[in-house]
Amino acid sequence: MGALTPVGHDLETSWEGLLAGRSGAGPITRFDASRHSTRFACEITGFEPEKWFSKPELRRYDIYSQYGLVAAEMAMRHSGLDMTKEDPTRVGCILGTGIGGIFEFEATKELYMSRGPDRVSPFFIPKMISNALAGQAAMRFNLQGTCYATVSACASSNHAIGAALRAIQYEEADVVLTGGAEAATTELGLAGFCALKALSTRNDEPKRASRPFDLDRDGFVMGEGAVCLVLEDLDRARRRGATIHGEILGFGSTDDAFHITAPRDDGDGAVRAMRIALRDAGIPAERVRYVNAHGTSTPLNDKIETLALKKVFGEQARSLQISSTKSMTGHLLGAAGALGVMVAALTVTRGHAHPTINLEHPDPECDLDYIPNQARDIRSAAAICNALGFGGHNTSVVVGRFEG
Repeated sequence: MGALTPVGHDLETSWEGLLAGRSGAGPITRFDASRHSTRFACEITGFEPEKWFSKPELRRYDIYSQYGLVAAEMAMRHSGLDMTKEDPTRVGCILGTGIGGIFEFEATKELYMSRGPDRVSPFFIPKMISNALAGQAAMRFNLQGTCYATVSACASSNHAIGAALRAIQYEEADVVLTGGAEAATTELGLAGFCALKALSTRNDEPKRASRPFDLDRDGFVMGEGAVCLVLEDLDRARRRGATIHGEILGFGSTDDAFHITAPRDDGDGAVRAMRIALRDAGIPAERVRYVNAHGTSTPLNDKIETLALKKVFGEQARSLQISSTKSMTGHLLGAAGALGVMVAALTVTRGHAHPTINLEHPDPECDLDYIPNQARDIRSAAAICNALGFGGHNTSVVVGRFEG
């Protein structure tokens, strides 16, 4: 696995930041946000792309692709795969993003308006399109197997992981680089989410703004970053002595067919996604003790996701241990699912669950155990990661502890 998040520039520092309950939120530094109703976000600060890419490469990569390629590089190194000894046609690449190259889109539009069409770069379309990262990663690592992008808003990278699972199960590939990346904290991106009234407006206390399941929550916080995972056939991974951080046991995907941004009142789509994932995993719900919730800190999501968990787990829902990574990283949009799967894998493998920070006044409609404010030692054989997106997309991934 590889990670570049608002709380750490690699897997271990991100994990340490999450366990410590550290918020990545702060005033926006990339542009002047004074005209926006929300003026803070969880940005990637201190990132030095020149340490990873040459100048010619930087001209070809939007920021979201830069983030994704860095996480992919880390994941490939972490995997121990030597691509000079692999059959590249058996190694795939499926990566998700919700929005794609919006930085390039905005910059080029401004250039076009001020200097005309002749000044538009030939790199514009290849940098901006949502499949750019998948294609760039395939070229960078010589991945010649199945390769494409998944785009389903905040469910994008969970969809990518589910597709990677299927590619291996159907023997389309032996190994798949998967996950997602997002960098949408731009002037226009921020303005769009502000117009939706989806964002918190706690401008005076950004670190306390993302507060999933809290009665005083008022919207999500924009985040950015990338998480990539290398999935591999289990027998093959064992033969080469790979370090295994968990098993992807099952995947479920549904749609609400209800509203472009709001979930169904009864949570039916999320309920069905979790049940399908558990059935696909072939395990009873009782084996799941930890849930990495979508947990956006929006009024609707948190109470509907709580309702969905109660419907899926029944009385057992009271003993689930649940946390929202977004309380610290903000919402990574298309990369959120991959971050959640990474967290779920580390939680079941290492026996520690990160907290949901800023949970000070529990919402009576959100009355489960959300691991408030302090990390906790737990033991869980399996975990669920939920990622729910605009468009009514619902996804769940079941991750199991690797037993050797």
